[in-house]
Amino acid sequence: MIIGVPKEIKNNESRVGMTPAGVYELVKNKHTVYVQSKAGEGSGFFDDDYRKVGAVILDTIGQVYAISEMIVKVKEPIAEEYPLVQKNQVVFTYFHFASSEPLTKAMIESESICIAYETVEDEEGTLPLLTPMSEVAGRMAIQQGAKYLEKPVKGRGVLLGGVPGVAPGKVLVLGAGVVGIQAAKMAAGLGAHVTILDINMKRLRYVNDVMPPHVVTEFSNEFNIRKHIKNHDLIIGGVLLKGAKAPNLITRDMLKEMRPGTVIVDVAVDQGGCVETTRPTTHEDPIYIIDDVVHYSVANMPGAVPYTSTMALTNVTLPYVLKLANKGWKEACAFDLSLQKGLNIVEGAVVYKEISEAFGWETAMV
Repeated sequence: MIIGVPKEIKNNESRVGMTPAGVYELVKNKHTVYVQSKAGEGSGFFDDDYRKVGAVILDTIGQVYAISEMIVKVKEPIAEEYPLVQKNQVVFTYFHFASSEPLTKAMIESESICIAYETVEDEEGTLPLLTPMSEVAGRMAIQQGAKYLEKPVKGRGVLLGGVPGVAPGKVLVLGAGVVGIQAAKMAAGLGAHVTILDINMKRLRYVNDVMPPHVVTEFSNEFNIRKHIKNHDLIIGGVLLKGAKAPNLITRDMLKEMRPGTVIVDVAVDQGGCVETTRPTTHEDPIYIIDDVVHYSVANMPGAVPYTSTMALTNVTLPYVLKLANKGWKEACAFDLSLQKGLNIVEGAVVYKEISEAFGWETAMV
């Protein structure tokens, strides 16, 4: 198969869809890999690194899309890429369709095969291709939240870990999934007091078993959320519904109940956000303030640590890329149910129920 790895062009996105080690494995399996020039530089991988393992370097993104049977990338195509996606071309990346109707319609019109990393689901019900980026984002949420709590950037002026004689900051984590666990771990490590909410009692029992005593759990409901937002300094939105739009757990009216300078980091922004006032921001312009509450909602947080993120991503995507390349998408998805669940749009038809439901459309059969 002919596989293309384009350079990411989303704002401040320095990750790349495949490391040289991943390309080596594909070439070893008799596949041809085209990599756009400088695609890996942001992650610390250079054109010569790819050439040495057998990749062919192309100058432009248009050349990569035009020649490839499968595109392997990190983030969803943006508007200027829409015309480049071809009929029957496999595009394997993070899509998050439920949060973007224009993207969904563009990929329907392209009649391509859209396989989304975030909906590939294993036998245990976990999301193996989303997990490493959720781990990165969860940990980064605390780093960024701690920074924006500083007074010069309009935060409350709170040091999360506190100091002797001064109580530590308080962190509220919505969701005890991968993002929530990693955020709680980082916050607890800094010495903050952490409250983590979820509707899944199994997850809360797990958190209770593995976290230190200053991480406490409560069942998630509107009453408890309203109670805690009044006295927590940093709020992390880590709610995920597989392939669907995130629910708004914090509504606009709740902002008035928060103290001025409270910081919200909504990691669920890729899926529309779990805060009603969330809108996607960029690493270039990461925050905005509504009702004196600082919102950080960068849609590609792991892009700020591209070396770590790219390595972690290729570790988990490569086995699936090899299956798709070795067998073709139809056979690969027929024999691998986890990969089959990654199918979102096939030749102009939406085949993933949660995406259809997000827009009130009918779901096609694959």
